[in-house]
Amino acid sequence: MRPMPRERISRITAHCSSLGWLPRLAAALVALVLMSGCSMARSLLASPTPSPSSTPTPTETPTPTNTPTKTPTATITQTPTQTLTPTPSPTATITPTATFDFPDATVRMQAHCRYGPTTAYLHAGDLYPGDRGLIWNRNFDASWLFVKWEKQSWPCWVSASVIDIEGDPFTVVTYTSPLPWSELYGPPNKVTATRQGDQVTISWSRVDMTLDDDRGYFIQAYVCRGGYLIEVTVATNNLSYTLQDEQNCSQPSNGQLRAVEKHGYTEPVTIPWP
Repeated sequence: MRPMPRERISRITAHCSSLGWLPRLAAALVALVLMSGCSMARSLLASPTPSPSSTPTPTETPTPTNTPTKTPTATITQTPTQTLTPTPSPTATITPTATFDFPDATVRMQAHCRYGPTTAYLHAGDLYPGDRGLIWNRNFDASWLFVKWEKQSWPCWVSASVIDIEGDPFTVVTYTSPLPWSELYGPPNKVTATRQGDQVTISWSRVDMTLDDDRGYFIQAYVCRGGYLIEVTVATNNLSYTLQDEQNCSQPSNGQLRAVEKHGYTEPVTIPWP
């Protein structure tokens, strides 16, 4: 737009003044318009024409490269060490052991049961045909058997010749049973032994007992026969006894002497063997 000349502006102003009494409102409006035009004119006169400026070349803003999202590193959780439950060892199966079957004994004829495996031992019980028991032990050749009878609470020795046996008596072991002790009497005194060749005579003093209790004396000796020591048992009512004892054994002969009463045996006295 070209600026309005000053002369034209002056004329417009003068014309505005000559209007007189025109309605003031209109005059005021015109004045405002004119003033605006005047002011614009002055502004236009005062403002220099701007020099065209060069349009800046837009700088290309680089599109930001997407930074890869950091993949979280997995935290390793330690797996708890597994405690192994011990496997129980199998319980060994116990194989039942067969119960030993003792041989059976049945009395065939009336007999005595004794405290040892010869007739020299004291009487320990009466046996009658049909009595039954179990054979617990034997002597070295099973000629005497240690039997627990059904009818009595204690075992005793019986000769194999008076019983019937069911089973093998050699399946039981040999045994030496203890002798019952006497508390009423003391042992024999003044025990001596003399030798004449292969004969050994043993002597002693009497032990005073009641007639009812007196059962004599008992010798238990190991003597030499045929180059071997064998056991010999003797029951006697005398105050001396002679035994055959050879002198060609590697081990010495020996023996003991006891007094006997119906309840048992006294303390033994060692025989001073010649």
